[in-house]
Amino acid sequence: MNKEIQSVSQTKILHIDSNHPLLWNQLEQAGFQNFDDFKSTKEEVEAKIQDYHGIVIRSRFKIDKTFLDKATSLQFIARVGAGLESIDCDYAESKGVALIAAPEGNRNAVGEHALGMLLSLFNQLNKADKEVRQGHWNRESNRGHELDGKTVGIIGYGNMGKSFAKKLRGFDVEVLCYDILNNVSDANAKQVALTELQQKADVVSLHTPWTPLTDKMINTDFINAFAKPFWLLNTARGKSVVTADLVGALQSGKILGAGLDVLEYEKLSFEHLFEGEKPEAFDYLLNADNVVLTPHIAGWTMESKEKLAQVIVDKIVALYR
Repeated sequence: MNKEIQSVSQTKILHIDSNHPLLWNQLEQAGFQNFDDFKSTKEEVEAKIQDYHGIVIRSRFKIDKTFLDKATSLQFIARVGAGLESIDCDYAESKGVALIAAPEGNRNAVGEHALGMLLSLFNQLNKADKEVRQGHWNRESNRGHELDGKTVGIIGYGNMGKSFAKKLRGFDVEVLCYDILNNVSDANAKQVALTELQQKADVVSLHTPWTPLTDKMINTDFINAFAKPFWLLNTARGKSVVTADLVGALQSGKILGAGLDVLEYEKLSFEHLFEGEKPEAFDYLLNADNVVLTPHIAGWTMESKEKLAQVIVDKIVALYR
């Protein structure tokens, strides 16, 4: 941390969102002063933020230049989640504000969720379940696929991508990964160029943050660069996939099925979808048998809630040692 800091007992932390109680309790036990405000508007919080040295937030609102300019005493921002895209990170760091995230806390949950979506798609579990509930016993039309023998391509090989690859160890699959960083491969995945992944993959799983490089990355040109039809999983960020282009690929058979935990239409808070009339592409997803949808819950387990809180506590305490 660039800023000179005061003692722990003088450090005031404002909690903008509710989290697992251990976060509050352990910070209090460590000597920090906790305060909460779960209801005020961004502007109302800005009016008093100069009194606080730390913020704990999930995704309630964006922390931008205006907010940071008013946070004259701020020493750290702790986001209880994996990504920091709701924060103007460059500007925060230029002002000596430390940034804390907790991708370690929900990586296992994301890996398990991605695997669950993939197996559901391969075995048409959602479709078959719905049909049986409607009184239909359709065996041949619900004949599935086996994961063994397939090639899985993971785009983005950080905490989440590595977790998913680890879950695949029990299957007879080839796992490839692509990342903008070099030398990220491990015993669970072989790092390759994007072109090689596009030549070989039967399954593509997205595990990237939302950045200018990944915004609208999965579009028609990207999809058509794959040599084979493939299944797509997205447990990362919705705005990385152009929904209309995904729907076109589902209709043409270029994409065989999609498991989507995140959607292009999500608000920045991740708490709500769009307001008003549904886009035509989204309407298609709602009615497609080869699409599995969940409401941004891949990292949202009982266990990860506690793990995320613990990671944040540990990192805040470490800042003041």
